Amino acid sequence: MVLDLYDQLPAIRITELMQEVDTDIGFTETFTSSQTGAPCKDQVGMLTVLLAEGLNLGLSKMAEATNTHDYFQLSRWHVESDAINQALAMVIEAQSRLPMAKFWGGGVTASSDGQFFPAARQGEAMNLINAKYGSEPGLKAYTHVSDQFGPFATQNIPATVSEAPYILDGLLMNEAARKITEQYADTGGLTDHVFAVTSLLGFRFIPRIRDLPSRRLHLFDPASAPDELRGLIGGKIREGLIVQNWPGVLRSAATMVTGVMPPTQLLKKFAAYPRQHELAVALREIGRVERTLFIIEWILDADMQRRAQIGLNKGEAHHALKNALRIGRQGEIRDRTAEGQHYRMAGLNLLAAIIIYWNTKYLGQAVAARQRAGLNCGPDLLAHISPLGWAHILLTGEYRWRRQTGGRL
Repeated sequence: MVLDLYDQLPAIRITELMQEVDTDIGFTETFTSSQTGAPCKDQVGMLTVLLAEGLNLGLSKMAEATNTHDYFQLSRWHVESDAINQALAMVIEAQSRLPMAKFWGGGVTASSDGQFFPAARQGEAMNLINAKYGSEPGLKAYTHVSDQFGPFATQNIPATVSEAPYILDGLLMNEAARKITEQYADTGGLTDHVFAVTSLLGFRFIPRIRDLPSRRLHLFDPASAPDELRGLIGGKIREGLIVQNWPGVLRSAATMVTGVMPPTQLLKKFAAYPRQHELAVALREIGRVERTLFIIEWILDADMQRRAQIGLNKGEAHHALKNALRIGRQGEIRDRTAEGQHYRMAGLNLLAAIIIYWNTKYLGQAVAARQRAGLNCGPDLLAHISPLGWAHILLTGEYRWRRQTGGRL
């Protein structure tokens, strides 16, 4: 049925797809002119800039490939972080309201994972070598994907750092993130501090544990543990330290929720002290409580393991779409500044979200056509359909746009 539904999707140029989605949603209105600050009236110009970022072409190459704007016309439009975040939020929200999206989830669970991108060595951006990905320098885009496939948050991080703290940053980035109740991650995201902070902020953290036999449980009273579990006990929870530092723990949580300081900066600040900060130790102890409870539940709850696996599979499939879109410069991120790399990754994420919206819309229409024909389209089957296909989308060649009337379609 999957192939049949995708066979019913119309073949389309990426330019036409972007114009159609913008007509539906109007996300280009969040952008302004870099010269005047006025709202965007040149829809095609703005879409061309976003496409140049998303396909990793850059403005010079895009100006050569398009039939509407030269380089200087394209450089008038500045892609600011706030504007691209607003545009992404608009697309994610609109996609979640499409009828097809409800078969994939309620938008309340998410997975997060890092995707490596090779990068040039030159410039101020910190392009580091991680042996896990080979001998070339690069960076990682750490992306949160909802159960409805919407990539609602992405961050650029060095290729060599732990991904764990960035889980927390992503969960506080926008309103779509704040709807999440269960957050899935791979083993790399499993730390006591993440367990503690996600619990304090009201999220249920469910990492996939690959090295479960090496994990130890922490109890308030290890002496009371059954003999069968004695070999799994790692130590005693320092309850007094938690109680003593509880006001500070609550202040730290409020600092993160209100946006005064992102979780990554707060945890780095704790780590920078010459001696372990008491508040950081208290958070670790809270995390040990949460991790112990989670491990027990993970072992006993096969449905939780299944949910986590499904969520992580969606995130990994999302990486494949982004790899297909990153056609320019042989897939290498050559921006020499951290800011340039940020906009390149943000543009790629927005382009992926636009394609996901369009696919969700037309898959819904294909399902409706099958139902009218009396063919089987049960929810159990539709749950396995993905809006991440791209074979029907023409991504290369000349980037031609439909003519505008009065500045917009």
